[in-house]
This record gives sequence, C-alpha cells and structure tokens, in this order.
Amino acid sequence: MKNLIEQILKFGVVGFICFFIDFGITIVLTNILGVHYLVSKFFGFVISAVINYILSIKFVFTQKKEMNKNKEFIGFFVLSVIGLLINEVVMFICIDVIYMHMAVLQELLSYEWMVSVASIIATGVVMVYNFISRKIFLERK
Repeated sequence: MKNLIEQILKFGVVGFICFFIDFGITIVLTNILGVHYLVSKFFGFVISAVINYILSIKFVFTQKKEMNKNKEFIGFFVLSVIGLLINEVVMFICIDVIYMHMAVLQELLSYEWMVSVASIIATGVVMVYNFISRKIFLERK
C-alpha cells in the first residue's frame, strides 16, 4: 500500500508538471494567438504526453522487463491517443455543448476563462484514465 501511495504521489508530480505544459500551450495558442481551442488542446496534449511518457517511465512506473522499448512506446502512444480523444470530447462538451448554450454561464465567464476551466476539467478526467490505463498496461505486474 505504501508503494502505491508513493507511486500515486510521483504520478501526481509528473501530472502537475505536464498539466502546466498542456495548459500553458492551450491557453497561449487559444487566448493569445487566436487558434481554435480544439487545435490548441491537441498540441498542448501531444507535447505534454511525450514529456509525460519520458517522466513516467523514468520516475513513476516500473517497466515490464519483457516489453521492448518500441512496444512500450506504442502502448503508451495508443493509450495517449485514447486520452487525447477523451480530452477533446470533454473540451467540446464543456464549451460547445454547455457554455455556448447557457447564457447565464456566458455572463459569468468570458470565453477565455471557459477555455481555462474546460481545460482543467478535461485534464482531471484524463489524469484518472491515464493512471489506471498505464498502471494496467505499462507496469510490470
């Protein structure tokens, strides 16, 4: 149990670092450069996923000895693509389905703030998915 708690804490630190990378890229591209939020989120997510892979393998998860590096990266990549899809769907739901159809919410939050809130929500959802999926598929049993 102690090892699991330690692992979750390490995962949290790596996730925190990667969240700021993802969030920063998303916000700069969307709110400063005017790029559509789904495109911005795609780039933020992909860049942070690569960094997350490197840090997760190095500091968080014990690698499977029988899995070669190419298979390991492909597994991580597939799990990340699923995470990206989840991320994009949550962003779309938060902004296009909820925010754009709720005048009250639009009065409370600017579009820029809503992109930030949606990004945080999407990251939280995907973080849970990432930990569970990576623990099951990438870690030595």
